[in-house]
Amino acid sequence: MTDPQPGVVVLDALTRADGARCGELEALLFPGDDPWPARAFVEQLGAPQNHYVAARLDGRLVGYAGAARLGVRPPFEYEVHTIGVDPAQQGRGIGRRLLADLLAFAADGPTFLEVRTDNAAALALYQSVGFVTVGVRKRYYPGSRADAFTMRRDPEETT
Repeated sequence: MTDPQPGVVVLDALTRADGARCGELEALLFPGDDPWPARAFVEQLGAPQNHYVAARLDGRLVGYAGAARLGVRPPFEYEVHTIGVDPAQQGRGIGRRLLADLLAFAADGPTFLEVRTDNAAALALYQSVGFVTVGVRKRYYPGSRADAFTMRRDPEETT
């Protein structure tokens, strides 16, 4: 396998070694919303029903995303746990690529997520790939007590 070209963002598996950097990015991205610590990422990586992906630029973690398959037998539902991109790298399509990876993992069932009602960039991304708002969770985020939309995306029909 050859090394990626400099300046090219590569997606691969998130690893336990990435936990500390994920915790740093969470604190930077979600300071008032009870961000996940490094240990939360490490714990999630150990669960067989979870799928976590990393975005790396020149070997450095610049983004992460994770989702879970819910249930033990089909039909499955899926839940997006988290998506985060280093603010210095936002606007380059990294979040969209991470989300596409999660949706490929969840291709056979509906996918749910929660997002702050005031996170316009995330809402636009989610709506652009077919998520629709199905409810509001009042005071969902423990730190800020901000509200969240619950969103759902059904799998694409194949004909």
